[in-house]
Amino acid sequence: MHCRALGQTGIKVSPYALGALMFGTSIGNPDHDDSIKIIHKVLDAGMNLIDTADAYFQGASEEAVGKALKGRRDSVVATKFSLPMGFEPPPPTRQ
Repeated sequence: MHCRALGQTGIKVSPYALGALMFGTSIGNPDHDDSIKIIHKVLDAGMNLIDTADAYFQGASEEAVGKALKGRRDSVVATKFSLPMGFEPPPPTRQ
């Protein structure tokens, strides 16, 4: 898979990212072994970008992703981006 630069960081990432919400969770596949097989298949195909957003079920998906990345972590970029978390209202937007 052809990778591209991530801004000016020097890091190369695949043009597609794997969203990890469905791994290890009841809304997707709660079986960690199955989730790991799927993640390995994606990594073997050349994708190296995985999204593990803050809102993902108290860490269940991150746990499955972590197990899948054991021994492969240096070749994968995992993001952690989501909507603001917590109970404070978001800051006002400029108009």
